[in-house]
Amino acid sequence: MLGLKMASDPRWVNVVEKNIEEILTDHAWCEQKAATNAITLMVKYPHLTDLVDAMVEIAHEEITHFGLVHDIIKKRKYTLGAERKDPYVHDLMKYIRRGGSPSEILVDRLLFAAMIEARSCERFRILSQEINDAELRSFYHDLMISEANHYMTFISLARKHGNNVDVDSKWNEFLDYESSLMLKYGKSETIHG
Repeated sequence: MLGLKMASDPRWVNVVEKNIEEILTDHAWCEQKAATNAITLMVKYPHLTDLVDAMVEIAHEEITHFGLVHDIIKKRKYTLGAERKDPYVHDLMKYIRRGGSPSEILVDRLLFAAMIEARSCERFRILSQEINDAELRSFYHDLMISEANHYMTFISLARKHGNNVDVDSKWNEFLDYESSLMLKYGKSETIHG
């Protein structure tokens, strides 16, 4: 369903398990950034009512997820660390063109968000299957489903609003680019790292 062309190595979980506090902090900030992105899309495209409605729902879910991750952090007597940079997201941004028609710009923004959701979903699936921590295994299973829905929302909106843009071709090219990036990820205790 996700179409990712390179799977994450399941052994990434071994890295994660060495520093659960770090993965939880990174995850919390990923959720905050996803909520912020949804709000930004609302602000930039207020005339697209269906997009605004979808982004309201996504922003709400993402900030709720932030709160859920923060609750686990507190329960385990960890501390939410400072916001982390996300090199994966930075690398993805290099693919997004600057300029273009309004439809092209919107499609790029939506596909960018879809890619992050797809990779997050895939990572959450791995955690839900491979991590030894029963609480986190269940937690990441639930979030995997939510991320898959967000991915589908962004792809659907790109197809709907991508006037004169071959969204499927663009998505396939972006998937190729993303798979080339994944050669250097999967080595740190971060959601995308």
